[in-house]
Formats: sequence, C-alpha cells, structure tokens
Amino acid sequence: MDKTDERLVSALRHDARASLSDLAIQLNLSRTTVRARIERLQTRGDILGFSVVVKEDVLRDPVRGLMLIGIEGRGANRITRQLQGIPEVRAIHSTNGRWDLIVELGTETLETLDTALAKIRTFDGVVSSETNLLLSTKKET
Repeated sequence: MDKTDERLVSALRHDARASLSDLAIQLNLSRTTVRARIERLQTRGDILGFSVVVKEDVLRDPVRGLMLIGIEGRGANRITRQLQGIPEVRAIHSTNGRWDLIVELGTETLETLDTALAKIRTFDGVVSSETNLLLSTKKET
C-alpha cells in the first residue's frame, strides 16, 4: 500500500459512504483512479469490507472497562475459556509484561461491571488484577 492508498483508506475510515467524486476531489485524483484503487485494495484483501456504526452500537455499553489480569502458572488457556463464557466480556487480549491478559468489558451499569469483575477475580489462577474505566473514546475504527 502506497501513500495514496493510505490517504484513500483514511478518507474511507472517516466516511465510507463518500462518493467517488468527493474522494477524488479530496485526494486530488480522478474518479477512475479512486475506483480502481478501491477495487485493487479489495481484491488484494487490504480492504475487507465496509461497516456502519449505529447509535445503538455506541449506547450498548455505557460502562466500559479494561481489566488487566495476572495469572499464576500455566492457566492462561483455561482462564481465557472461562472468560469467553462471560457475557460482559467484549474482547480478550494476550499481552507481555506485568499482565498476562487484558480483557475489555462492557455493561449497562457500574454494579453489573462490579459483579463481572468479582466473578473473574474468583477464577482459580487469577492472582492479581487492575481495572481501568474507559471514560470516552476519541477514535475508534
């Protein structure tokens, strides 16, 4: 992907519904060039698709947090499986450094988040955790 492709992808991330004409003007390219580049990026698999973010998606989890988890021994796979069964868990990331897993959580209320955190802390092998609430999101792709 060259600089022009990167600028095109950036423009599409900002507004995936922008017309070819608008993208061409914004990028100082012809409509034909914009269309060809988008088709090429899709064919190569650089662009996998386009999505829509609706208000309900944003409002779904008014309370969001990141839970950093320290695990004793070799229990990461077992704990990951247990985390997958908790409905408040949105994503599970393995990491390096002090923490073994970073878990994204989303709930309707602080009380529900607290209940989910308490349940995770009882998992055999979880020796430490730290949770940070997400107050606002400046950029999301």
